[in-house]
Amino acid sequence: MIKIFYKDEANRITYTEEIQKLNDFGFDDVVWIDLCDPEGDEKRIVEEFLGTKLQSKAQAEEIESSSRYSESETSIFINTDFLIPGPEEYQMESVSFILCEGILVSIRHLDLRSFVDIQNKILIHQKLYPTGYHIFVGVIENRIDLDADMIELMSKDIDQFSRKISTSKDVNEDSLLDINQLQENTMMIRENIVDKQRMITAIFRSDKFPHDVYGKLNVIIKDISSLINHTNFSFERLDYLQNTILGLINLDQNRIMKVFTFVSLLLMPPTLIASIYGMNVKLPQVDSQYWDFIILLSLMIVSLLIAFTIFKHKKML
Repeated sequence: MIKIFYKDEANRITYTEEIQKLNDFGFDDVVWIDLCDPEGDEKRIVEEFLGTKLQSKAQAEEIESSSRYSESETSIFINTDFLIPGPEEYQMESVSFILCEGILVSIRHLDLRSFVDIQNKILIHQKLYPTGYHIFVGVIENRIDLDADMIELMSKDIDQFSRKISTSKDVNEDSLLDINQLQENTMMIRENIVDKQRMITAIFRSDKFPHDVYGKLNVIIKDISSLINHTNFSFERLDYLQNTILGLINLDQNRIMKVFTFVSLLLMPPTLIASIYGMNVKLPQVDSQYWDFIILLSLMIVSLLIAFTIFKHKKML
């Protein structure tokens, strides 16, 4: 799917989804070409229009910093990741941007909310997006706002989990797995934001962007710094919750071992008496008819009560 945003005869920004109309436009007419899961023919036509080669998905996913941002004499190539939240796990979607003579070309393979929002804003507030540079900054600004929303939702999830740990007695290995998943999601959000920070830092070193976008970029970089601090705090909080869960699990295990130890100690005196009178030797009170059993049972009960009293007095129970 392709959307071409261009200026009509009244100098108003509108869009078309017909790729062949690129042949009727000049560089001054087009401001944004948005390619969503493009086909080979669509990419070829855009490459012929721009006079440059579009990046592949493998290039967009390249980890090397030199491949994430690069410039030529006429174009800027930017690769970044957009985080997509899921019911449990998050995933990264690679997006490529090419800025060529004031025209923005975006290449993605999934529908992303940031692009839908900025497309609606362009049609409503056209004067705010006169060139592809302004549209690109708008996309990143919207993306950072969505990342902030995800961090806020993550904080609420951590709050709920913290209250659950405080009020629930059923703390087990599943709770540790939940904590681990929250930690993974927090780290993915942080990596996503740091990637935007590196990208904007590279833009500040460029002389190709118009000066009127640097004000917004300064605000974005400050927002990113605050979000990084927030994710660091969230990760520290999750680490604290993880230690709390481990402590509660250890307490439960110690309580169980205490019960077993107490039962074993209580049964030691009766076991000793039963062992003595179970020996195959002559012992007192073994020749009577039934008093031997009563006397032995009484001795076991008395020894059990004595052991219980001693443990109780020593506050070992």
